[in-house]
Amino acid sequence: MSRLIDEEEPGADEAAEAHAIEEEIVEKPLSLNEQRLGAVVAALKGSGAQRVLDLGCGEGKLLRELLKEKQFGLILGMDVSWRALEIASERLRLDRLPPMQRERIQFIHGSLTYRDKRLSGFDAAAVVEVIEHLDPPRLAAFERVLFEFAKPQTVVLTTPNAEYNVKFETLPAGKFRHKDHRFEWTREQFQAWAKRVAEKHRYAVRFLPVGREDGILGAPTQMGVFERQ
Repeated sequence: MSRLIDEEEPGADEAAEAHAIEEEIVEKPLSLNEQRLGAVVAALKGSGAQRVLDLGCGEGKLLRELLKEKQFGLILGMDVSWRALEIASERLRLDRLPPMQRERIQFIHGSLTYRDKRLSGFDAAAVVEVIEHLDPPRLAAFERVLFEFAKPQTVVLTTPNAEYNVKFETLPAGKFRHKDHRFEWTREQFQAWAKRVAEKHRYAVRFLPVGREDGILGAPTQMGVFERQ
């Protein structure tokens, strides 16, 4: 627990809420969030998964979409922020869900950079707009937690395409979409990272654009779908 507390800086919950709103404002003209969630749900459904992880679930936007799909019998949301989990619970109205629906969803408090046995045994994991919030030195720990220890059959991971940022009129040149982003990768950088991780941990990976594409800049969101070999 002390390690998890260290993960959260003072005032991190309030800052996360404010930054999430800021990022939505930047991306709102393109309805990018809805397109991103739709693409992730489609990829998870296509994998045939029934037990699904939402890692870095935040305030529960993806969880709400997953609950609509009867295919997913167990949905586990994890986040390092207690406050985000509380908000997700409130927004999903867990206390008002019918018993069978309520049994399909669980929440746990945890970090993506520490091995956690509770993440084992799932068919698929979604990691939506999360890795760019990690300090680069912690990426190696995240890779092991997910791909070496939890090792779901399918991983659906999204991250911003830095090349596309020039298309957002409200985003100053050279700035990230979110103040808490530690990095934003180009398509080449993301694909190089994903291919290395896939090869190391015996996954195959394919790449899909999310959002309206520009012939030169690509799409605003990059999505990698990893399948365990």
